[in-house]
Amino acid sequence: MTATSTALVDAPKQRRRRRLRIGRPWLVAIEVAVPIAVLVIWWLISADSSNPFYPPLATIVDRFRELWLFDHLFSDILPSLGNLLAGFAIGGGVGVLLGVALGMVRTLSWLFAPVIDFWRAIPPVALVPIIVSLMGFGNETRILTIALSALFPTLISTIDGMRALDPQLRDVASVYRLTWSERLFGVYLPAASPRIASGLQVSLQVAFVVMIASEMLGSSNGIGAMTLIAQQSFAIPDMWAGIVLLGIIGYLANLLFNVIRDRLLRWYVRSQQLGKEM
Repeated sequence: MTATSTALVDAPKQRRRRRLRIGRPWLVAIEVAVPIAVLVIWWLISADSSNPFYPPLATIVDRFRELWLFDHLFSDILPSLGNLLAGFAIGGGVGVLLGVALGMVRTLSWLFAPVIDFWRAIPPVALVPIIVSLMGFGNETRILTIALSALFPTLISTIDGMRALDPQLRDVASVYRLTWSERLFGVYLPAASPRIASGLQVSLQVAFVVMIASEMLGSSNGIGAMTLIAQQSFAIPDMWAGIVLLGIIGYLANLLFNVIRDRLLRWYVRSQQLGKEM
């Protein structure tokens, strides 16, 4: 191949790389600018609102600062986040362990498939009143509910990830005579980790929703409970402040998960970027 033909072949790749380098700052700028624009529009439209159910954004911001930055930080925000982290860790951890076992042993997967399909078809929020009726209104009940809701997305993704392993990986592991633990932790789990991470991210989102629902049923503390109490007592600015807080926490939790995932799966993220540049 001549130098001219090589340059012609490489030219589209170089243009794609250039577009990616230029496009990334613009994407970050848009991601920051859009929420700011929405807040500005909301502030202007609601400035003269006299509707008690749609108060001005300035009033909501004042109540947000008074409630969530001072009064209820330790009594409601931290307990809610603690329940979320505990339930997500338990559900995600058990989901990965069971998913690895069911994904590697076909007989176990075949035996438990009807049970898994049955339970994952039930909406996670529907489990809240069942568990409350069995265990009562306690902190352990909320953690168990969150854990059960986080279990199945991770379990299904882990099973799929283990089943989708490249057969050549198994052949290479056999040729090098790797032990069972070396195969599992050095070959199989790293190869399945992108799908496992996707399941964990879905589990985090579902766990966040169930955390709110569990606090709204028979609880007197927590972000969900305080938001519901504000709605029932017609403290509408307090209700809106709780909704805004939930949105902020959900966004930050997803952002933090993406940062951790990208660090742990640097090799996968890099391979995806190289594939786009090809």
